[in-house]
Amino acid sequence: MSTSPAADSPGAEHPPPTPAQLRSAADTFALLASPVRLHLMWLVTHGSYDVSTLARHAGIGIATVSQHLAKLRLAGLISARRDGRRTLYVVEDPHVVTLISQIFDHIAPDGSLAPDPPR
Repeated sequence: MSTSPAADSPGAEHPPPTPAQLRSAADTFALLASPVRLHLMWLVTHGSYDVSTLARHAGIGIATVSQHLAKLRLAGLISARRDGRRTLYVVEDPHVVTLISQIFDHIAPDGSLAPDPPR
């Protein structure tokens, strides 16, 4: 059985990632490697929250939450919008919502890898 080299190459239907894409993806994953930031990301993919609400849900101080939110905003993973005197944090990028959703679909509540759903 003979196949073409293109069919054998990884991601044959998609071009390989560029060095810039690889660096950016690695930076994003490194940023999300913090359990606190990952928790904050999970929270804001499920609603718009202010700092004090996020701190209460995450069980950490407001100053700590603010520092993590600043890093997530700088990376473009979350955005902030004014609502009267409050600043609400949200995820507007559907790719980020999907990424966060899929990682928790992939990991069972006990921390083990969840089995793939039946096809």
